[in-house]
Amino acid sequence: MANELFPDDEADPADPDRDLIDVLRLNLVPGLGPRTYQLLLERFGSPRGILNASVSKLQEVQNVGPKLAMSLITHGTESAAREELAKARAAGVSLYIRETASYPTSLGRIPDPPTVIYCKGTLVEADGLAIGVVGSRHCTAYGRQQTNRLAQALARVGITVVSGLARGIDAEAHKGALEAGGRTIAVCATGMNTIYPPEHVDLAAAVVKQGCLLTESPMDQTPKSGLFPQRNRIISGLSLGVVLIEAGRSSGALHTARHAMEQNREVFAMPGRVDSDASLGCLDLIRDGATLIRDVDDVLSALGPLVKPIQRTPTETVRKPAELTLSDQERIILNLVTAESIAVDDVIRTANIEASRVLSTLTVLEMKRLVRRLPGGFVVRY
Repeated sequence: MANELFPDDEADPADPDRDLIDVLRLNLVPGLGPRTYQLLLERFGSPRGILNASVSKLQEVQNVGPKLAMSLITHGTESAAREELAKARAAGVSLYIRETASYPTSLGRIPDPPTVIYCKGTLVEADGLAIGVVGSRHCTAYGRQQTNRLAQALARVGITVVSGLARGIDAEAHKGALEAGGRTIAVCATGMNTIYPPEHVDLAAAVVKQGCLLTESPMDQTPKSGLFPQRNRIISGLSLGVVLIEAGRSSGALHTARHAMEQNREVFAMPGRVDSDASLGCLDLIRDGATLIRDVDDVLSALGPLVKPIQRTPTETVRKPAELTLSDQERIILNLVTAESIAVDDVIRTANIEASRVLSTLTVLEMKRLVRRLPGGFVVRY
């Protein structure tokens, strides 16, 4: 709702929603994309600085012409932002802005992160262990089967499956994760008040219960073609890597692969029939250097150490995704090895497991490049 006590340019500085309102004002400006917003932010220092800038000063920024400059003045109003915030809260939607603790860490590292993220459901620290799974809307039975199989396997080892809620491969990725009892994130191009495609309303509701819906679009945003390629950078930005399954040469999923490359994420592709148009995009990616994958082990073994260790459970810290496929005994032994060197004898003593089993397990962990033996009978975690 509009704030009648404080005009747009004289908002209450003690307002706890002040920073959020400023960001929402800018997010409601039509034509202001993430790259141009980033340029404005670099020039004026903060959302408040952008909002206080004159039309002439705004036009000094690359990509900002007279029309967009005037739109920043006329569309980004205090009353519209407060009405947007009221809609979000009424729908049970949380809003996260950049450089706050609740904003997804991995997303904040991409070149053009969203100014604000709308979230319906829950985001947890373990969602830092995420893999994007995308592909064609017009997939074959083979594509559906392989997507469901991979998504279930990812979910069972504790990986969050990220996709775009679209028809075809995306929907099957979400369904597979849900069927395995795992977490999944659906990144939407539309606002939270418009689920697209409309036949996925029930699927979206199920995703909310075992993960969340995310979008950067305002609550009432309807489908527009340009929004779908733009949202793909969020799918890859949330993920350690992206798997493409049955993407033809004109598939929008290839946009996600390009974003992943720009963001320094891993790109994986599952091969299909060489004479199938539905697989040509994936086969091209493999030819050009993407990692060919067949199953979850191929995905996890190709991922390097995490930028920041993730606390998956109160007793388990994950430093490398390959750790997720370990047996209970391997996990116990690994968690006894730290980033500082420790004597193998101390590991044996603390594990309270037969020495020969500890030694054989350390050998397995060394082969998986999770630990490294040092001279003098010491071991250290990679």
